[in-house]
Amino acid sequence: MKKTIGSIAVLLLSMSLFVVGCGQTTTSGGATAPAGEASAMTKDAGVFTFAASGEYQPFSYFKDGQLTGFDIEIGNEIAKRLNLQAKPVTSPFSGIIAGVKEGRYDAAIASHAITDERKQQVDFADPYYLSGGQLFTRPDGNISTLEGLKGKEVAVALGTTHEKMAREYTDNIKTYDSDVTALRALEQGKHDVVITDSVVGEIAIQQGLKIQKSGAALTEVQHGIAVRKGNTELLTKINEALKQIHEDGTYLKLSEKYFGRDISKKD
Repeated sequence: MKKTIGSIAVLLLSMSLFVVGCGQTTTSGGATAPAGEASAMTKDAGVFTFAASGEYQPFSYFKDGQLTGFDIEIGNEIAKRLNLQAKPVTSPFSGIIAGVKEGRYDAAIASHAITDERKQQVDFADPYYLSGGQLFTRPDGNISTLEGLKGKEVAVALGTTHEKMAREYTDNIKTYDSDVTALRALEQGKHDVVITDSVVGEIAIQQGLKIQKSGAALTEVQHGIAVRKGNTELLTKINEALKQIHEDGTYLKLSEKYFGRDISKKD
């Protein structure tokens, strides 16, 4: 009889431990945490992996085989202030937000305009620069308004707000993986007009591309760094780092290096 009672006690104890275990997960340090608790701030311990297109000069591009640009240097500065190793990676622009959403990247530092549609998929840090959409044509072009796009062939970068804007006026649209490629195609006689960010077009002109800005600015938008929804710890730390970068003069230095002015303010 004593043996039977003892066996029952052991069984009950085992069952209770199993139930407790089902409600907890074990951390790498051996401690327990409630099931469903948010994962680590970054996908790899000690590393800040951020994505850019690598084809959006001067924000992200390759120079002498090295990925560089304004967005890349901003990402590197954020990593430094978070005491993390910076790991910039490239992806076609149209897939970057999905990559953040799915956890393949900790953040997107890729000149994403902050839109309600994108905010349904990711969370955005405080805006880090201001710009807007702009029409660009060849020097002999005469398209200066969105209404003028009707019947014309328009080139845009795939997955951008400019693509969405163009589709409201025409179905004759050609898409590229990068805005710079679209602008080069325009110069070569392809397409009638390109819609891209005003800053990108202006830099392309400065670098010798034979195109022109046409008409007034189409939009004025804020651009932000995107993180996975619910990753409030990383979002807070990025905002703190951005504040430091502005306060210590690093932002102005980088902005003047690439654009000759402070792009966090209206031109």
